[in-house]
Order: sequence, then C-alpha cells, then structure tokens
Amino acid sequence: MRPPYTQPRTLKLGNTNFILPDAIEWLTPAGAPPNSIENALLAGDHDTPGPYLTLIKWHPGYMSAPHTYITDRFAFVISGIWWIGDGPDYDPAGCTPVPAGSFIHRPAGTPHYDGVISGAAEPAVIALSGIAPIHLEFVHPAEPPLRAA
Repeated sequence: MRPPYTQPRTLKLGNTNFILPDAIEWLTPAGAPPNSIENALLAGDHDTPGPYLTLIKWHPGYMSAPHTYITDRFAFVISGIWWIGDGPDYDPAGCTPVPAGSFIHRPAGTPHYDGVISGAAEPAVIALSGIAPIHLEFVHPAEPPLRAA
C-alpha cells in the first residue's frame, strides 16, 4: 500500500511535459461565430504524420456539417453532453446524446456530424486523438461547415 503524500512531489523538468488548465490556448476556427466551437491542440499536429491530441469545445446551438476523416479518431467526453449523428445527411433531431465519461471510436471514412443542441445547459468538451494527417472532407462541400442546431 502506498503511503499518503504529505508534500508536493517535484517533477524533473524535461522528463514530463504538461499544460495546466489556465495555460490551455482555446482558438475559434476562422469563420466560426464566437461561442460556437473552440479547439485546443495539446500534442502533435493535425497536418504532420503522427499522433495528435486535441480538445474540442462545442457550445450549445452549434453542430458540424456531415464530414469524414481518412483515419480513425478516438474521442472521450470530458464534460457536458456531446450530440453525435451518423450518415451523409444532417439530422440533428436524430442525434444520440453522449454524456461525460463516454468513449467513442469513429472508423475512418464514416460520415458523421456532431456538436451540442440548442438549449443545452453547458458546452461539451471532448478530447480527440488519432493519427495525422486528418484530412477533413465535408460530404456536401457547397453547404456551410457549421450549422445552428
């Protein structure tokens, strides 16, 4: 059995990388309305081959248009309720609510859309990981990439 720690432990700098919550840099994608969606890339890069980890914060009332990725993506809902839908046609009424603590595996090439419905009590924060490059492709490229839900 481990003894309880009475003093903070010191990490050897350079051996462990970490970002404290107040230092996470949330960015709104170009063209997105304020308080719709925010991203925070924590590790890796979406365009450079290799693993990545990013946080997505969906604010109530917004969802993505149907889209696909060329690689599998893994998601964990950190807080709030994330609403996910399958298929090439946008149907927010047919979305499934996925609460905090849930894990989602989205296979490569699967058309889907997601976000948070209007009237939700709080944003949903999701940790997304996979292997880059991600190559996001919208099913209907002529339609807006972000939708009011």
